[in-house]
Amino acid sequence: MLPNLLKLHHSTIARFGRRRGRIFLAVGFLAAVLTVVMMFSLRDRFVPEDRSWPTYQEPSTLVYRREDLQRIWEWEVAAGHYPSAQKIPENIGLTTPPINPALPPRKSSSIPNRFRPPSVTNTVGIGAKRVYLDIQAKPPNVAYPPRPMPGSVADMDVVMDHCDFSQNKYVRDCLEVLRLGGGLDNGARVRRGKMDEWKYIYVEDGELQNSTQIAAPQINTALALKSQGVADPNAAFVKKRNADWEPHVYFPAPQKYVAHHDRPEACDENPHLFHMFWTGPFTDKPYLALLSFLYTQNLGLHLDAEHDDPTICRPQFWLWINPGPAASVPNPTAMRDMFEQLKSNPWASPFLHPRFKDVIQFKLWNTTEQLDGVPELKDEWRVLRDALFNSGGVVEKIPQPADSSSEEGDSSSSKSEEDDKVNRVGSKSPSSYDRLSVILSDMARFVLCHRFGGIYLDADTILLRDWEELWGWKGAFAYRWSRLERYNTAVLKLNKGSALGTFLFRTALKNGLDFHPMTVSRYTKDAALEPLLLRLPDALFDSAWLNTEDYQRERPPQPYFTEFGDFFFTPREKSAAPQALGFNGFFRGAYSYHFHNFWWQPFDPTRNWPDLGPRFINGERIARAQADASVTEHSEFPEDLVADDKRDLDWSVVLKRTFESYIRGEIPNMYGEWIKW
Repeated sequence: MLPNLLKLHHSTIARFGRRRGRIFLAVGFLAAVLTVVMMFSLRDRFVPEDRSWPTYQEPSTLVYRREDLQRIWEWEVAAGHYPSAQKIPENIGLTTPPINPALPPRKSSSIPNRFRPPSVTNTVGIGAKRVYLDIQAKPPNVAYPPRPMPGSVADMDVVMDHCDFSQNKYVRDCLEVLRLGGGLDNGARVRRGKMDEWKYIYVEDGELQNSTQIAAPQINTALALKSQGVADPNAAFVKKRNADWEPHVYFPAPQKYVAHHDRPEACDENPHLFHMFWTGPFTDKPYLALLSFLYTQNLGLHLDAEHDDPTICRPQFWLWINPGPAASVPNPTAMRDMFEQLKSNPWASPFLHPRFKDVIQFKLWNTTEQLDGVPELKDEWRVLRDALFNSGGVVEKIPQPADSSSEEGDSSSSKSEEDDKVNRVGSKSPSSYDRLSVILSDMARFVLCHRFGGIYLDADTILLRDWEELWGWKGAFAYRWSRLERYNTAVLKLNKGSALGTFLFRTALKNGLDFHPMTVSRYTKDAALEPLLLRLPDALFDSAWLNTEDYQRERPPQPYFTEFGDFFFTPREKSAAPQALGFNGFFRGAYSYHFHNFWWQPFDPTRNWPDLGPRFINGERIARAQADASVTEHSEFPEDLVADDKRDLDWSVVLKRTFESYIRGEIPNMYGEWIKW
């Protein structure tokens, strides 16, 4: 604490007089300065320059022994969930390289035993040959990019080579590689020369190799676990304080890995499910997320409804709706009430149209049922019921119901801050942020992906391209927290019932069911499992983030946002770009955009209603009546005049109006496909 200088001055003058008091204060100040200077001088003289000062280390979260971590690695690799040539962490201590069906064979140099490291860090690939694709629009159809080939796969090793912020890669350059390698440049080849190094999408061709023909190098088990001359089965791993080791874990044999061209059905093992969690009234935020899904993904909406192509796995969007406050229990009629509200909501009702019944489904979220559906949690999670809302180690306490015998003087209309927080349903403004629902969604994304498989998206996500090759990559992933080597789970992909999922849930259970992305980063780091939950560059899903934190501003991507609000309030000096460039000029190459909250800000303030044409006119009437008190549901709309529109359109406006134009049948989607009703 700093002293109160004014009080010190008055007390010194009162005690020693004006002249002597000031001299006393001056001498004291000089003495303090000399003391500080002397301390730094002594440190520089007697402390070596190369001395490493102790740094704060977060407490360990680990509850699994090395032996069990090895089993997790072996299971995930055998299941085809590690299609990467990146090395396995050495401290895992594997003595035999796992057989990897998702990686093609590679030539390996023969190293004498005496020169080999104490443990193996590679896998033995037996997978099919990879054929990297030259994707570009072919004449005469060069106006729109081609759809990704069904079953194509993104090589994340190549993506990391071009996009990893840790290796000083720029988002701008990453997006160009993603754009050209994915054929999104529409044939406008301004780059000349071979671009083999920028090809990151491949298909598997041929049969898997016979693993019995591959000799795997063996390593002495005792040598692999040796630490400081003593065999230590858990060397380099620190157990969580005051916690017991988890019982040894054993997994059933994973399903045999089958390349896409050998599967009897495209969605046989891995349905392409997008999950999203929403609390509160349906607004323009999930509305735009669903529109972007319809505009970008390969849903077959340009074909007759009866048309079915068995080679294509059509994605589905499961929107999970929590009907009340995060800590509440749904009532018996919650499902019926949910659909009644969706039917009457102008933002939600269009997606109940029969044309979308096979690709969009609304699901009721029930926390108790969901947690009971996770085998790793169902018998133990109720012990932590009072601490269920845990985020980064900070537990939000849920007040118990008030005693009915409380004094009448306590007005029921006056709510405490805690009560208000508990009863919030959605975030209506920065001051009324629904924190409990945010914490619940941190857990919900892992529950949904572990139970059903698929990819979770935060509700403030807009899809920007087809995700076919991301589905083809069978590993798990999230993305990087801007400049930090931590996860952001706004996008999360997990395989259904995986060993990695078991690890995450059992570890979270022993750490207070904390699923905050920063905490999940500690789980995987402490257990040397980070490569199994790949941390993709944020350029793929959150291209503006680094710029908003003052990074890479000397070479920004297009558009250039210095803060997330620029999406909704595009600066005037940059606002010529949105309507001139349109959708194609918005982070072209990225898979999605994350606008980071702004739940209360309309995408299109001057036309804040679903503008989907005559087919959905009833919903538009309701929304326009809500937006303008002078308009009723049955009155005629005033004629739209361009002069009445905002002169400089923001990016949020342009994207919303583009997606709506596709649904109205006025333009095709980004791949040149016209919707058929």
